[in-house]
Amino acid sequence: MELELSGIVIIVGAYGSGKTEVAINLAVHMNARGTAVRLADLDLVNPYFRTREARQALRRLGIDVVLPPDRYMHADLPILTPEVSGMLRHPSGLTLLDVGGDDVGATVLAALADAMEGKTPQVLQVINPNRPHTDTVSACLMMRQAIEARARMTITGIIGNANFMEETTTRDILAGYAFSTRVAEAANIPLVFITTPAALLTRLDKKDIHCPVLALRRQLVPPWKRADTLDAGASASKG
Repeated sequence: MELELSGIVIIVGAYGSGKTEVAINLAVHMNARGTAVRLADLDLVNPYFRTREARQALRRLGIDVVLPPDRYMHADLPILTPEVSGMLRHPSGLTLLDVGGDDVGATVLAALADAMEGKTPQVLQVINPNRPHTDTVSACLMMRQAIEARARMTITGIIGNANFMEETTTRDILAGYAFSTRVAEAANIPLVFITTPAALLTRLDKKDIHCPVLALRRQLVPPWKRADTLDAGASASKG
């Protein structure tokens, strides 16, 4: 099971789910596989941990990062530029949207409805069972319903992102996979992939994992820490 995505893919999730790290590393993975990737930062909630913080590393790899104009870079306003509208009306390769937390992000998606008319985007919900508000199956389903109601879009798949940052163990990843599987089954949608810190990828026993596994190289770090190096090497493993 290789991780293959194309068309318009929208990444949504609760605050603290790790959604933006997933979007960045997914862009790198698909770019390494030869897919043209355009990544739009529409996260209006968290002013510090956004896709735009990794833009230079992404652009060095040839990934097209679509951002608001510099003067609006740190604004918490729904800046939906003509470039974003254009990439949705005429998608090619992988058109990836990083949309910020919960109902605020859902409101942004609703504003994009006209640009996506006639399109069938994949809307993937990132869940982290180690974070408040997504630590039970019922809580994940309630969040899904809230996002769908505000966005007027249907969530089509689940991304499992169980991590404790530097404290993550292989046991955490396997427990997170089991949890994400239960959520996907309860929602009757696929578990598209799960994630693991890159350092754990070769140590993870994947015989009981039946979906792709995406390795994460952490980019969104506090000022006193250094981001991991992004590269075009292998970043996903077969399940």
